[in-house]
Parts: sequence; C-alpha cells; structure tokens
Amino acid sequence: MTTFTASRDIPASREQIFAAISSPERLARWWGPAGFSNTFDVCEFQTGGRWSFTMHGPDGKNYPNESVFAEVAEPEKVVVEHVSSPAFRLTIALETRLGATRVIWSQLFEDAGQAERLASIVIPANEQNLKRLEAEVLHP
Repeated sequence: MTTFTASRDIPASREQIFAAISSPERLARWWGPAGFSNTFDVCEFQTGGRWSFTMHGPDGKNYPNESVFAEVAEPEKVVVEHVSSPAFRLTIALETRLGATRVIWSQLFEDAGQAERLASIVIPANEQNLKRLEAEVLHP
C-alpha cells in the first residue's frame, strides 16, 4: 500500500474549509497530529509556491519540513508535494454534501516499503489532522 485515504464530513461550506487551509495563520494552528505546533518560515499558498516549516512535537523535538503547493484550485482542492523525507503527495479534496463538505485526505507515498513502515503513524495522524481541521473550521 502506498496511498492512505481518510475522510470527514464537516458541517461547513467548501469556502469555509478552504479558508482554514489557505490562511497561513490558521493552517499553522491545526496542521499536524494532536499535540504538534508549527512555525512557518515560508508559506506561499499558490500553485508552485514553497512551504517551509518546522513541526514541534509533544516530545520536544523539532521536525523540519519542505513542501511545494503543487496545485491550488479554490475551493475544490489543494495538492502538496512533501519534498523532504519521507516524500509523499497529499491531496486534500473538498466535495459538497447535503449540509456539509466531505474532506478527502489522500496521501500517496513514493516508496511502498516506506509507506508500510509508516502506516502505524500515518493512519492515526491523518485522522488527527482532520479532527484538528474540523475544530479550526467550527471554532476559529
């Protein structure tokens, strides 16, 4: 398996959810698994824009990240190429549902072996990301 997919229906419009993703200030508040915080050095939220940041773990460690916004299609989709290790492509798609928006979070790893080794971390982390996004959208 190289792709991990999670989804969540959030009782908000695509525009409200996209706003929580596209604003660097808001993105920094919810990005990452539970207990993590972020410091953004560069966040050029546009197709081809750089995203350089450090995730601060609850264990006190810092995790540097380098990414590129490979595609930004407001308010339908954001594609992030994580160029630092581990390499992956994250697609966040927003689909209108009755009274809600379905957020589909699909993370494709280049290396199947690496994906398999990281599955026990990635699967719960993706669910935690969606939970934190929902909280940011509903209680900004």
